[in-house]
Amino acid sequence: MQQLAHFFKKLKKHHRKMILMIADLLIVSVCYLVTWMMLMGRISLHGYLPTMVLSGGVFIVVFFFVFLLFGMYESLWRYAEAYEFFKCCIAAVVSSATFVIISKALLIPPLVKQGVPISVYFLSAMLSGMATLYLRMMYRAYRTTRFGARNSSGAKKTLLVGAGHTGNAVLQDLHRAESSKYEIVCVVDDDPDKVGRTIQRVRVAGSTRDIPKLVDKHGIEVIIFAIPAASNQQKRRIMNLCAKTKCQLKKVPDLYEFVTDATSITSQLHDVSVEDLLGRDVIQISEGKNAYLSGKTVVVTGGGGSIGSELCRQIAAQNPKRLIIIDIYENNAYDIQQELVRKYGRKLDLHTEIASVRDTKKMDLLFMRYRPDIVYHAAAHKHVPLMEDAPEEAVKNNIYGTWNIARCADKYRVKRFVMISTDKAVNPTNIMGATKRVCEMIIQSMNQISKTEFVAVRFGNVLGSNGSVIPLFKQQIAAGGPVTVTHPDIIRYFMTISEAVSLVLKAGEMAHGGEIFVLDMGDPVRILDLAENLIRLSGYEPYTDIKIEFSGLRPGEKLFEELLMSEEGLRKTVNQKIFVGKPIDVNPSTLFDFLTTLKPIVWDNDTATVIEKLHELVPTFVIPQEHAESLLVSH
Repeated sequence: MQQLAHFFKKLKKHHRKMILMIADLLIVSVCYLVTWMMLMGRISLHGYLPTMVLSGGVFIVVFFFVFLLFGMYESLWRYAEAYEFFKCCIAAVVSSATFVIISKALLIPPLVKQGVPISVYFLSAMLSGMATLYLRMMYRAYRTTRFGARNSSGAKKTLLVGAGHTGNAVLQDLHRAESSKYEIVCVVDDDPDKVGRTIQRVRVAGSTRDIPKLVDKHGIEVIIFAIPAASNQQKRRIMNLCAKTKCQLKKVPDLYEFVTDATSITSQLHDVSVEDLLGRDVIQISEGKNAYLSGKTVVVTGGGGSIGSELCRQIAAQNPKRLIIIDIYENNAYDIQQELVRKYGRKLDLHTEIASVRDTKKMDLLFMRYRPDIVYHAAAHKHVPLMEDAPEEAVKNNIYGTWNIARCADKYRVKRFVMISTDKAVNPTNIMGATKRVCEMIIQSMNQISKTEFVAVRFGNVLGSNGSVIPLFKQQIAAGGPVTVTHPDIIRYFMTISEAVSLVLKAGEMAHGGEIFVLDMGDPVRILDLAENLIRLSGYEPYTDIKIEFSGLRPGEKLFEELLMSEEGLRKTVNQKIFVGKPIDVNPSTLFDFLTTLKPIVWDNDTATVIEKLHELVPTFVIPQEHAESLLVSH
């Protein structure tokens, strides 16, 4: 049998089609003869032989013509679904009806006197249709049973989460495959009507709450999450539950329903990432070309960084007239430049400038050369502990770099200026946060005196960005631990890079000037939970295989971040995930005079005075030493 299966597998497509046609020919011929013998009994065929040959020929021609018309020899019957079998039934009915009509019109009248009953033609047509359908069903069942059994050998025991449409498709895909890494042992679903039933011969053994018990009972090695339509809260709950089992976690892509090619579902399975455990909604920008970006000259400062490079990617997709990347770090700038050149070639007018936003003359030269319509200002020092050790550098790059770019935008009549801010600017306890708060004040002040629309976009921590906590945790896990967490109660708001950039672009589209846009970041995440889940996703058990140590809050670090200053208030926008804070009154002249006075102090690297002046400029800024003392008192 195995040699026969191998032989059919090696046959070319037209050879397989020919074999199926021959099989149908034999079936139709046998059914026709059997029907004659059944209904005519022992009557001699001597007087009926011409009738049998003539009607038999018509019978075969009609069946093949209708089956060809219905595409019955084009389908892959090993993958056949209900539609193919329904189509086969319809083809058989049409064939039978056509044959009976032709027989009654051309053959029966002259032969009625010979005693040939009409039922011969009806029954032979019906029997042939049923037999050809049965052949295809048996072949489909054989393939499913054979390869399903063969797949079990050496495959990992797998639990499937979801008995809906997608779960059914995953099971079908695994049954069809000639080899697979997964053997679905059981299915779970939170619909009580499905529990206890079977889907594709696999039992729905319980709800998602039963996952730990089923993993232990069946020795499950892999869990596949197949509910792409689940709410983000459901995904977060279920995936966090699965993460605690130490099983390998896979998921069907969220956009599976939109895949139209022939790629199998199981080949598209992704590893569950720590981002999935956060259960966040992704903010999507409008489909198609964005009118306010299309045909515009756009500048992205810090274009080689995590946020800046993603800004460049999404802006490039919106058909800008020209895209200018400005970055001081040439390696990152080169990487994003080459990526965009490979993707867009000459379709994108791309320019990369290696320059510092601190350099007033160079920025003025670039703005005069390119005359941008829109500026996205992402260049900044953002590393909190390092900026605590070099506050004057944070002030130079963040505050004066922003002021330089903002003044160039005003001078060269830029339409919109969008600055990337941070939740650390709210009641800052570190140098980086304080400098970003001053940047927001600059943006609000410039908006009052300029025709350019200045706005800021504030959001929380970005997953996977350079210097963020997750890459650090992954490095520590790869080294065998320990994973260091500063405090067991520290929490943070998280979002993905694509979410952050989508918000920034949406803010630029919605801006009227002076706003501080704030994203609904959802629920905060405890960093300790994040570390534990990341260890489990890596196949280890926290505290047993990989230790977790608490290193204490770093200079300038606080237990939680605030997304909005209390005095700013909050109002909704047309996007339910985006809010706008009411601008704080800032006197532009007072602010700019202060910055002018502060500049020589900064460039003299007078650290103590710089910190003192920041505290004066931002009343809500708590000097890190004071913050550390307050933490000691409260704990």
